[in-house]
Amino acid sequence: MTKLTVTAADLVAQARARIEEVETADLIAAVADPETVIVDIRDIRERQKTGAIPGAIHAPRGMLEFWVDPDSPYYRDVFGQAGKRYVLHCASGWRSALATAALNDMGFEAAHLREGFTDWVKAGGPVDPPKG
Repeated sequence: MTKLTVTAADLVAQARARIEEVETADLIAAVADPETVIVDIRDIRERQKTGAIPGAIHAPRGMLEFWVDPDSPYYRDVFGQAGKRYVLHCASGWRSALATAALNDMGFEAAHLREGFTDWVKAGGPVDPPKG
């Protein structure tokens, strides 16, 4: 097996060093804020198994950059709302850190939920029940 020069953990650490991270309590306080758009990048099966943050937009990690890009045939209008604060989340904050860094690199301002959905549930954040 080829030895990696950069590990997945390294990539996450590098991303976290240059993006905005939102603490769970702060996002719980903003969950009803109409200026905050929470974006769930988890796989659909994760959402079906564990539930979702109420009102969160689902944008699968594999399509996110395409949905954000207005020049992409996959563009979604939800990402074209001027003045909104976009906060991405995954289960533990790793995928969302990488995704946020990628969007920031594209010129799209976004932050991410530092400890992810798992911490959201642990902290008592509201959750729409699982659908599966």
